[in-house]
Amino acid sequence: MLDIVLNHRSNKNCEGTSRRDFLRIGSLGMAGLSLPALLRMEARAATKAGRKGGNRAKSVVLVFLGGGISHHDSFDLKPEAPDDIRGKYTSIDTVVPGIKIGEKLPLMAKVMDRLTLVRSGAHNNDHHETATNWVLSGRFGTPFGDYPAVGAVVAHETGFSGTVPPYVAVPRNPSFTWELGKSAFLGGRYESFKAGDPNQANYRVQDLQPAGGVNAKQAERRETLLQAVDGLAKRVEGNDQIATYDEFHARAREMVLSSEARRAFAIDHESEKSRDRYGRNTAGQSMLLARRLIESGVRFVTVNYGGWDHHAKIFESLDKKLPEFDRAVSALVEDMDTRGVLNDTLLVVMGEFGRTPKMNKDAGRDHWGQAGSILFAGAGVKRGFVLGKTDKQGAFATQRPVSPADVAYTILDSLGIDPRKQLRAPDGRPIEILDQGETVNELFA
Repeated sequence: MLDIVLNHRSNKNCEGTSRRDFLRIGSLGMAGLSLPALLRMEARAATKAGRKGGNRAKSVVLVFLGGGISHHDSFDLKPEAPDDIRGKYTSIDTVVPGIKIGEKLPLMAKVMDRLTLVRSGAHNNDHHETATNWVLSGRFGTPFGDYPAVGAVVAHETGFSGTVPPYVAVPRNPSFTWELGKSAFLGGRYESFKAGDPNQANYRVQDLQPAGGVNAKQAERRETLLQAVDGLAKRVEGNDQIATYDEFHARAREMVLSSEARRAFAIDHESEKSRDRYGRNTAGQSMLLARRLIESGVRFVTVNYGGWDHHAKIFESLDKKLPEFDRAVSALVEDMDTRGVLNDTLLVVMGEFGRTPKMNKDAGRDHWGQAGSILFAGAGVKRGFVLGKTDKQGAFATQRPVSPADVAYTILDSLGIDPRKQLRAPDGRPIEILDQGETVNELFA
């Protein structure tokens, strides 16, 4: 399907905030023909001659822990704190002497020698949508996403090469009451390609499956159906998705008929042992698919791994959630490292914020932007290293705070994209990709 934004009135989230209406155009009898508005990419040279540092990474995997993982109960335990701050979990040793993490992460403890753990992620916003758009873009704005997510910027700057999209979200972009971390003023052509849930039985990417066994000749005939929207596209001015649909439908057709693209998403080609290692659930299979996509040439993959918003009975939830995380993320780190993918892939694992130090009356932890933990690995990142600290209660970063802008800056810089480059809004206004932040140089060896 093709979503076309026509105005900005409509749906309300749970806090009463108005959102947009949209027009949805069907797939015109062929699932693959819904892709063009997503797949127009302009190849742009992003690395300046003589730029300090150069490219560290060819690709990025961002595992986004929507809802906000509790740092107190995972990577920054406070065993000396009072009971209502400490929680019920104990610390365990990792393979790196002196680094301890939570008892529910024994597999992560075995791969800590391949990671940098940042314990000082920090900002000052506790609202899901606002904080999520902030950490995914590196720029602070409204809850509705004023600035493009880093993945969309990467797509804009690196362009489309071959038949795999440069930017993929698995299963889809993060969302609470609406979709977050979108391409904003860059337009629909730089949006993520939504992969769907790879844990579903007989998983297939809908937009890569020609309906009814359509072959190349039949697909070419069906292109005449696109003429039905040509007039509409010409009549609707200023709408990026409609305006680019006709010009770039050929790219969509290439993807639909490409064995390369279909193979990238063919998670069933993995061995049973490999699939079991990651975990037979959406999180695990999403991590595995991310590895496949990176190996196939996708430049930026966002794994949307939500469900961390534990305002009540947090330990009942984490008793199930943390072992799932432990298996999936440790498998991704280990697998990418073993296969050599980690050498030029930057892995980032983070949520939009941490959780409150003190347990609430419902035995949960609430939103807390002032402190949180972030994992980095690959592409020259130090191994077995901890950066930053929080205070004795895990409430505030007391050493080397790392802001959302710093994370975004580091990702872009690692890819050789100038974080200060000016992009153009639809009205021609120059807008810097990032207006603040710096590369976290301490991360790199």
